[in-house]
Amino acid sequence: MAHVPYSSPPVRLPSINKTKELSQRIGIDLSEEEVAEYRDLMKDIIGCYNEIEKLPEITLPVKYPRLPGYRPTAEENPLNAWYWKINISGAPKGILRGKRIVMKDTIAVSGVPMMGGSWVMEGYVPEFDATVVTRVLDAGGTVAGKALCEDWCVSGVSFLAAKGPTLNPHNNSHSAGGSSSGCAVLVAKGEVDMAIGGDQGGSVRLPASCCGIIGLKPTHGLVPYTGAQALDPTVDHLGPMARNVKDCALLLEAIAGYDDGLDQRQNPTIVGEKYTDALKFKTLDNITIGLLKEGFEQDNSEQVVNELVRTALQKITKMKATVTDVSVPLHKQGPNMWLCMGHQAIADTMLRGGCFGSGHKGFYSISMMDAVGRGIQSQADDLPPPVKSAWMLGEYMKHEYRGRFYGKAQNLRRLLRAEFDKVFQEVDVIAMPTIPFRTPELQRKGASISELVNNGGNNLTNTFTFNLTGHPALTINAGFIDGLPVGMMLVGRMFDEKTLLKVAHGYEQLGQ
Repeated sequence: MAHVPYSSPPVRLPSINKTKELSQRIGIDLSEEEVAEYRDLMKDIIGCYNEIEKLPEITLPVKYPRLPGYRPTAEENPLNAWYWKINISGAPKGILRGKRIVMKDTIAVSGVPMMGGSWVMEGYVPEFDATVVTRVLDAGGTVAGKALCEDWCVSGVSFLAAKGPTLNPHNNSHSAGGSSSGCAVLVAKGEVDMAIGGDQGGSVRLPASCCGIIGLKPTHGLVPYTGAQALDPTVDHLGPMARNVKDCALLLEAIAGYDDGLDQRQNPTIVGEKYTDALKFKTLDNITIGLLKEGFEQDNSEQVVNELVRTALQKITKMKATVTDVSVPLHKQGPNMWLCMGHQAIADTMLRGGCFGSGHKGFYSISMMDAVGRGIQSQADDLPPPVKSAWMLGEYMKHEYRGRFYGKAQNLRRLLRAEFDKVFQEVDVIAMPTIPFRTPELQRKGASISELVNNGGNNLTNTFTFNLTGHPALTINAGFIDGLPVGMMLVGRMFDEKTLLKVAHGYEQLGQ
């Protein structure tokens, strides 16, 4: 008989004690004999896992060579907006040739460290490029690095990243918004031409508003999310950020479109368009803009912000657009719906599910799932208060209330979308303040747990809704208060980014 050397199996058979623990965890009461019998039943099935492990890993392609880059020093990174600097050159020709683009540090770039703003992920280096990275490079762009973001992106401000706060370029003592904080700062400062941020509740639009640039959350599914850290596939978006509308449209052209089934959120009929064509016009005489009543009446709305945004919208009438008032009362329930869905999603998909969850046919990064799993098992205490709070509540709601509120919130989102679609039968674009109040100062040292949690999410009251409905939403600077930018959010019909960009460009042409 041939000698077969020992090889350590990837999956071990659980011990008797572990098997008993598993049964107790799911509420099954077994005798000692039953525990042993169920353990024996696992043997053959575990053999399947060990056979699968022998097969090759399926991952995303890496088409362009690169060096690993470096973490910049404080002198080179005074606003703490960079996480990592690299210089990956793309194709010799393309619409992004000559443009430098930075990626939020939740988007995988092969061979480049990725920590998603968190100590828990530090040390992970993906072996693949996210689809948007490949598309930027295919379009001739240069990937200039990774931008710092908030810890696990569970924050709308810029003081929770593991590597320290990101400073507002207009006033260094104030928040730069979040969670795509570094992206907005680097674009605003001119260190890059464009950025790709992530947006689950407002994380492209909030920092763009605070830093005075353009930030677009596209229609849900238009831009593939393949290869990025996820919170929940029903609210995950990647979107372009730029100093002007043309560059925003150009970047969207490069990254939009179907991803051959790798992104579960996409319908095969999704196609990108030449969005820059929408900018070729002289007037907005066929455009009606609706001022959303509820967007100006949040509990934390400031009158000075409302007045500035209303003044900005009246300027658009110089381009012959029509401005009218509209109302969607359910808009004020958007944050409640998102939070009922989001807390369980943070527990199930983002943390326990390794940012990929289960139950879909899209791409799964095994290396990222392993990195997340190992991190939260060994370093859960290093998570920031907002993540700890969300995780505990998510676990509680799932186990004590069976996940029914997650399900109800997901069902209600269809009603919320339908209410806005009714309004879009009468108007082309809906407008409101991106953030209802002025940009706050960065959190003070020694802040309490409650302060860190509450102040990290109170600026999402207008943005949450459109992650739920999926409508495209863009922020553009409406002006300044006390030297800090104030964003105006424009929302469009599903897959009608062209009209949204057209209106934003018209306003931009007025010189703000």
